[in-house]
Amino acid sequence: MAAANGQLVIERILRDREGIWRQIIDQRKLSHLTGQMLASSSIALAVYGAVLGFSNGPLQAVVSLVKLPILFLVTLAICLPTLYLFNLVFGAKLSISQAVSLVMTAITVMATLALAFTPISLFFLITAPNYSFFKLLNVAILMLSAFVGLKFLTSGMQAFNRHREAEARLAAMAPVQAPVAAPVTVPAPATTPAEVVAEPVAVPAGAPVAGSTEALAAQAGVPPQVLVVPIPVSPNGVHPGMPGHPMMHPGRPMHPGQRPMPPQLPPGERPASMGLLYIWILLFGFVGTQLGWTLRPFFGDPDMKFQLFRGIEGNFYVDIVRTLGNLFS
Repeated sequence: MAAANGQLVIERILRDREGIWRQIIDQRKLSHLTGQMLASSSIALAVYGAVLGFSNGPLQAVVSLVKLPILFLVTLAICLPTLYLFNLVFGAKLSISQAVSLVMTAITVMATLALAFTPISLFFLITAPNYSFFKLLNVAILMLSAFVGLKFLTSGMQAFNRHREAEARLAAMAPVQAPVAAPVTVPAPATTPAEVVAEPVAVPAGAPVAGSTEALAAQAGVPPQVLVVPIPVSPNGVHPGMPGHPMMHPGRPMHPGQRPMPPQLPPGERPASMGLLYIWILLFGFVGTQLGWTLRPFFGDPDMKFQLFRGIEGNFYVDIVRTLGNLFS
């Protein structure tokens, strides 16, 4: 439960969340980190579960102590493959160990926040022994804890996406090295017995030099002042020296109307989709509530005998509406 510097893992998550995200991104000692979060969240959920079942008696408290950690871990086991497949479908490079660590971070925050509410829940259990109120109070506590914990999950995924975009930006800014051609050996020309020396030729004064503008104008039959010299232009009509040309020197300023292209990740290396993550969070919530309804009772109704499990009837949401009606009736 304690980190290497003596801090509890939840304290490190809350104080140094960027360090946690960096460790998950770099995949450093993820099994150790995940084990710490698993132990911390299990203990916190067990203590809170004991308070939930204590209204029915010590036996229900012991059963709820075991059931509540199982509820969260089984929900994670059911929903984790979907999160990983969503990640693969979108093309992000989130490994299974990184996905487990991110979700366990959310569950650890959720469990610790629920543990922080344990004295308040116990206080109302002792001073206001109303089962309907007690159940709604703890449902609200669990919903608030889940909301805060899942906010950490989205924060971790956003940090992962920022890291991928920074990598793409650095790759785009790296200079491209031109390939160096291999040296080519050219054989020396054969020597002749006698070296031929060209004799100088007399050129009349004022005659145009071959290849000059005046010579080209004389060949075309136009005055030199109106001779148009062709300039190489790229296929899109932009001169190589202009800012819009792709061969523009990287150090030159761009045209005022030209915007820099955003860094693009290579195919198959896109960041994780936040939209798919939000869909997965809703799925996680529905699976958790239905599994909790299947494993009930967690709350100990003082008017009922102890039961390890109850028959499956209705659903969680109908029961909450019924409990609200009983509270205000």
